[in-house]
Amino acid sequence: MILEKKMTFAELKDISDEFFGEFVKAVVDTDRGKIAINSELHSDLEREMLEDGSEQEFLWGINLYPDYSGTDNFIEYDSMINIRPWQNNRSRYVEDENTRTKIEAVVAKWIEDDAA
Repeated sequence: MILEKKMTFAELKDISDEFFGEFVKAVVDTDRGKIAINSELHSDLEREMLEDGSEQEFLWGINLYPDYSGTDNFIEYDSMINIRPWQNNRSRYVEDENTRTKIEAVVAKWIEDDAA
């Protein structure tokens, strides 16, 4: 599901039980500033984003851990869709620090602190 409105950490925690319990898979479009969440596979979210007009080079798979909101452990930069040698990313991890910073900005735009 591509988010159309902000989601709180509590809401993210509620949906985490749907597939994995402790985390939610997500795909971030660093160009358009969009995020799709909650699927069994990152590739399903990637396809949804592509159908919505995103370009492959800007899509990155992550996992969000709601219990660790506000810490360095909230975002895990790990997905098979991140393996793309043509962009100098040769592992499941998002290797470029600038790209990780963009991902963090998109996540912060869509997932907010419950107290906010």
